[in-house]
Amino acid sequence: MKDEGGDFGTKIKIGVCVMQKKVKCGSEANSGPMRQILDRLQKFGEFEIIEFMDKTIIDDPIESWPICDCLIAFHSSGYPLEKAKAYAALRKPFLVNELEPQHLLHDRRKVYEQLQRYGVHVPRYVLVNREVPYQELDYFVEQEDFVEVHGNRFWKPFVEKPVDGDDHRIMIYYPSSAGGGMKELFRKVGNRSSEFHPDVRRVRREGSYIYEEFMPTGGTDVKVYTVGTEYAHAEARKSPVVDGVVMRNPDGKEVRYPVLLTPTEKQMARDVCIAFRQAVCGFDLLRCEGRSYVCDVNGWSFVKNSHKYYDDTACVLRKMFLDAKAPHLSTTIPPTLPWKVTEQVQPSEGLTRQGSGIIGTFGQSEELRCVIAIVRHGDRTPKQKVKLKVTEEKLLNLMLKYNGGRPRAETKLKSAVQLQDLLDATRMLVPRNRPGRESDSEAEDFAHEEKLLQVKAVLEEKGHFSGIYRKVQLKPLKWVKVTTSNDEGEEERPVEALMVLKYGGVLTHAGRKQAEELGRYFRNNMYPGEGTGLLRLHSTYRHDLKIYSSDEGRVQMSAAAFAKGLLDLEGELTPILVSLVSKDSSMLDGLDNASIEMEEAKGMLHDIITSVAKTVQNNGSSELPWMVDGAGLPSNASELLPKLVQLTKKVTEQVRLLASDEKRTEEYEVIPPYDQARALGKTNIDVDRIAAGLPCGSEGFLLMHARWRKLETDLYNERKERYDITQIPDVYDSCKYDLLHNAHLNLEGLDELFKVAQLLADGVIPNEYGINPEQKLKIGSKIARRLLGKILIDLRNTREEAISVAELKSNRDQDSTSKKAEKEDTEYQSKLYIKNDDMRRTSTSDISMDQDDDDDKETKYRLDPEYANVKTPERHVRTRLYFTSESHIHSVMNVLRYCNLDESLLGEDSLVCHNGLERLHKTKELDYMSYIVLRMFENTAVKLEDPKRFRIDMTFSRGADLSPLEKNDSEAASLHQEHTLPIMGPERLQEVGSYLTLDKMEEMFHPFAMPAEDFPPPSTPAGFSGYFTKSVLERLVNLWPFHKHANSSGK
Repeated sequence: MKDEGGDFGTKIKIGVCVMQKKVKCGSEANSGPMRQILDRLQKFGEFEIIEFMDKTIIDDPIESWPICDCLIAFHSSGYPLEKAKAYAALRKPFLVNELEPQHLLHDRRKVYEQLQRYGVHVPRYVLVNREVPYQELDYFVEQEDFVEVHGNRFWKPFVEKPVDGDDHRIMIYYPSSAGGGMKELFRKVGNRSSEFHPDVRRVRREGSYIYEEFMPTGGTDVKVYTVGTEYAHAEARKSPVVDGVVMRNPDGKEVRYPVLLTPTEKQMARDVCIAFRQAVCGFDLLRCEGRSYVCDVNGWSFVKNSHKYYDDTACVLRKMFLDAKAPHLSTTIPPTLPWKVTEQVQPSEGLTRQGSGIIGTFGQSEELRCVIAIVRHGDRTPKQKVKLKVTEEKLLNLMLKYNGGRPRAETKLKSAVQLQDLLDATRMLVPRNRPGRESDSEAEDFAHEEKLLQVKAVLEEKGHFSGIYRKVQLKPLKWVKVTTSNDEGEEERPVEALMVLKYGGVLTHAGRKQAEELGRYFRNNMYPGEGTGLLRLHSTYRHDLKIYSSDEGRVQMSAAAFAKGLLDLEGELTPILVSLVSKDSSMLDGLDNASIEMEEAKGMLHDIITSVAKTVQNNGSSELPWMVDGAGLPSNASELLPKLVQLTKKVTEQVRLLASDEKRTEEYEVIPPYDQARALGKTNIDVDRIAAGLPCGSEGFLLMHARWRKLETDLYNERKERYDITQIPDVYDSCKYDLLHNAHLNLEGLDELFKVAQLLADGVIPNEYGINPEQKLKIGSKIARRLLGKILIDLRNTREEAISVAELKSNRDQDSTSKKAEKEDTEYQSKLYIKNDDMRRTSTSDISMDQDDDDDKETKYRLDPEYANVKTPERHVRTRLYFTSESHIHSVMNVLRYCNLDESLLGEDSLVCHNGLERLHKTKELDYMSYIVLRMFENTAVKLEDPKRFRIDMTFSRGADLSPLEKNDSEAASLHQEHTLPIMGPERLQEVGSYLTLDKMEEMFHPFAMPAEDFPPPSTPAGFSGYFTKSVLERLVNLWPFHKHANSSGK
């Protein structure tokens, strides 16, 4: 064109000054995004596309380059950016992406600075700049679990990025509490995008790096693609931090799905465009705790394999070019897009309507909406505790070193550095002397030495120190006044302290295997579609998954292993744990709320067991055996106790003989060292140790003897002639562990001890949570109050979302009926710009993006129905998994079956049917990997207001099947060889054909669940109100009182 007002017949010349590899050629099916978009632009008939050849760009002077009106130019490997800038200065074409700011994109420091300058959120970060490799910096400090830069501390997990934007080797360092190690992210190589290195714990020092907080995003990355300031398209993919396996479709392309952006995120996209003056721009978005952050800006980027996106982009670029060079021409999009005549229709991928899976359906119109599971952790080593009073100066000095020099403050040692210090001190004290002081007695002195040996043996267990495996508490008991070092006064100094070492309770290889297999079972049986259904839902962002765990390492690792099986992941557990599992100790840990009631129950239980004839107090119904006090206790319990003590002594003596030669010799020199951290990555036994006749796992004979010796001592006090019934579960625990993992040691009497301990434990354990139904209900509701409240909120949120989607679908169907005569293409332009419509309104499709009011900081991903090749984009399933300990499983189960005994619910039937109550009474133990599952189905054939719209289905599993320990057949022998036990399948808690509505569940749970308003009041994160229509917000406000304090906009 000669000028902007030139002849209408003159085409606008669009120069494409990029390396040819960026403009792929070929057939329609194989051509790249750039070619797809350029072809569409050309078909408008208003543009002439001029492609600069590589030889022209690299070798020819700019004066000989073709002259154009508009220029597409962006940097890539080998591209002469300075030359392109000189050409733009000479010819002054309209630039889609300005060239000067593209220099910023190659330095991550400048990218973050520019983003912050424009108010775009970035992760919290610090810079470490080195002028030469390995330069020592006085402002940089590295410890085991954190780095500190200029006084800013970053705890692991944290991210380490090279400042060079073209260096894609990004590292994530994990905390010792999660097993430690490092994950290296890199550009895709085959089907890998990351690798985990369990032994790498120190950061790099060969260059300059950015250190930033690790953002837990639910295992998902979001890539945003802008085309100008008014259009943004987002796609989500599985994050490489999870397992590093790239999901690909049958054509070999990485699987990504379009997801909705919030209004705030759309504004961020606009700001990124303006900040870097790049109209076509890709950037990475992290969604974490209700906020969004930009962590990388890539410059020129296009979406792959989306015909609708290509259509949109061609239309937006057309308007951009016409506005710049021919504003007098109309930018109205033609009724029929020029290329639509010959374009092939993209095949739609999708699921057909599914029924309710394994339980059976109430008609084809019933769909699964929510799965809630409370799961106990997997098989573990026995939990152990050593207590000893210490007066040694080395240990007292160690306590002062780590408590800030405060003589009366206790100290907790968990880190590798702290535990190594303790090990060094203990080694110097074994064998020990107490100079200047006589021993109280030889027996006491020997006992003290034995305990120090035990501490030393625990700390010397092979593998990296970690708080997951062991922790030490030092608490001062006695003090004296001493003169200060400068002789100016006196100060207190501790002379005796109590050392408490807790260890064990570690998830075994069998525990990990159980958890993974249970995850696979859930995938294949708890969701419609026989396994592929869940993976399909999850990969298309129609599966809202959140996994919660208590603070215990074995529980966290069980959750991670389960997630691996559920989502068909690969690799080590540490990255999966950090990426997908959220800790919530207030909801899933602790018995403090019911400690008084439990002590009372244990006291009553002791009296019942130790009485000569068991006293049975009938609570009014002889037909219901579970209603009596102490139900499940064997009638001859008092006779079994002496036998339990006798057999425990017999086993302990055998283990003592095995341990006698181990105290001061390194017996394992010929055996590969046992590494706890590496063991987390295994599901098989350590064959070499078993073949050498050593105990399974990390436990040597010395520690095995200490475990049995403590049980023998604590179970029966010979001087007081008193049994401690609280030790019965621990004896049973040790028996079960050694029968499964140490059967090759052939301990005589262990089988018999297991049977006696099992009889007693089957009665004791359930009754520790209440000796009758009323007490069980009281204790259960106190322990699980918060968890029960969260479960109700999960169910309510699912209902609200389902109703909102149903209303939207109904409205959309009505609209489509009334507008049937209108042509699709005439609506194209309005549809295109509704996607972003500045920030003033939200696309009607945004309703499918619900926000949980149980925790407004939960991360959300919702499929964009406008751009997804999915038949049922509105289909959505919510999964909430709660991994916890035995106490919470018993507590939730007791509330489920006895909630009708509350005075406010008198006359109501139990939520559990009679057959279910009978089955639970016969189920003495909720063993490892036991679980309770609540599934909610929506019957779309009934009216929205009908209580039968939402049905609750309840099942439970007893967990590990102990029959292999009780039988001697070939199957038992095989499982013995593998050191593992299978998990029992689910059992019904309701009659077949019964119908429990959500309304009834709420009514029965309500007296025992923490009210929603008692949860920490959330403030809706800015911009996230756009996921709702007004009607949804109004219903949520009415449902949860704390929303009444929010302003009317919901922000």
